[in-house]
Amino acid sequence: MQVPHTVKIVMIEDDEGHARLIEKNIRRAGVTNELVPFVTGGEALDYLLGPDGSGEVWRGQPILILLDLNLPDMSGLDILERIKANAHMRRIMVIVLTTTDDPREIARCYDLGANVYVAKPMQYDKFVHAIQQLGMFVSIMKIPEVE
Repeated sequence: MQVPHTVKIVMIEDDEGHARLIEKNIRRAGVTNELVPFVTGGEALDYLLGPDGSGEVWRGQPILILLDLNLPDMSGLDILERIKANAHMRRIMVIVLTTTDDPREIARCYDLGANVYVAKPMQYDKFVHAIQQLGMFVSIMKIPEVE
């Protein structure tokens, strides 16, 4: 099954084990869309904003971002803020996936425009279950195109 409109999934996750688990469970849910992984925020922003930094390169392309907040080179909050402040990218769906469950950070993510916030449980079996549910959720989402 493919998420509608050939949605490109951009995963920004520095933990290789978490990244593998996320992809595996998204695939298990039947999502076959292209998944583009990034380990650092800088690389992800370069890709998303394109060569001219405008984000216009993705006009007409629906994109889903899976975003970890704790990255080696920058905060996921900074990435979220840059994406949502960009005229072409502001409607991109962003799912925050992070180990932090601080209510202030959750509120900040929603204030910046996150669509969904998923706290990754520290216990492996609970983490697997949460990611399996995410895979099912991704398989039925409707995602707007980049303007």
